[in-house]
Amino acid sequence: MVEQTFDDPPVLCGHRGCGAGVVEGRRENTLASFLAAVDAGLRWVEVDARVTADRVLVASHDPVVPDGRFVAELTAAEADALGLLRISDLLEALPAGLGVDVEVKTSLEDALRPRSETTAALVAGLLPGAAQHLRVLVTSFDPAALLVVRERVPGVPVGLITWTRFPLRKAIPAAVHLGADVVVAHVGSLNLDGRGAPDFGRGAAEAVGIAHAAGLQVAAWCPVLGDLERCAQAGVDCLIVDAVPAAVGAAPVPWARGRQSNRG
Repeated sequence: MVEQTFDDPPVLCGHRGCGAGVVEGRRENTLASFLAAVDAGLRWVEVDARVTADRVLVASHDPVVPDGRFVAELTAAEADALGLLRISDLLEALPAGLGVDVEVKTSLEDALRPRSETTAALVAGLLPGAAQHLRVLVTSFDPAALLVVRERVPGVPVGLITWTRFPLRKAIPAAVHLGADVVVAHVGSLNLDGRGAPDFGRGAAEAVGIAHAAGLQVAAWCPVLGDLERCAQAGVDCLIVDAVPAAVGAAPVPWARGRQSNRG
């Protein structure tokens, strides 16, 4: 039997830690936010990985910092001064056994870099060490980034992220034949309550069932609290959620299992 990325699904994954923006005083993509998600009982967290001008990976969703400079133009020291978390520091600080979804944020500058120096290649370079104590998944909107990771670290699971409300009828075959382990679809792609991508008579449960039959797991990004149960009923394996404390409080078993701290 092929090993699954997400054990005992459905599971919750903390989007950028405890959620996008500021959640209970903790800013996204900061160590405090990630550790708060762990303390809430989550078994998975998601982090955005971008690269600085001197090839250091930092956690940032946006390509620019508040003063308008591009992350790709900053030195690591400048990124440190702005409070950007280094991905290597995050991976070292997280507790053993946790699952980490590292989203590769390809930048325009990657077009000018050798394949071995792209954001994806630098992420791949961190994975062997991280995999010694963490479960690691690499995801990206960029299919080429997944190929680069697979070339360099063949055993690491990868996931194709698809755009807002991108139809599952296209996303699932694309992920399967790309060789991905997971397809990460926007919740609108599930067309819950008819709000999202048209399904042409095929509902989310049927589409997810086809993905599973093809050996693919399905994650959904940014479901709201009211979507959680419907996503679970459709067979979605992982829900990448904002407002983690509220999501954990609203989530039924099994994903709320073990809500005590995961940190030793």
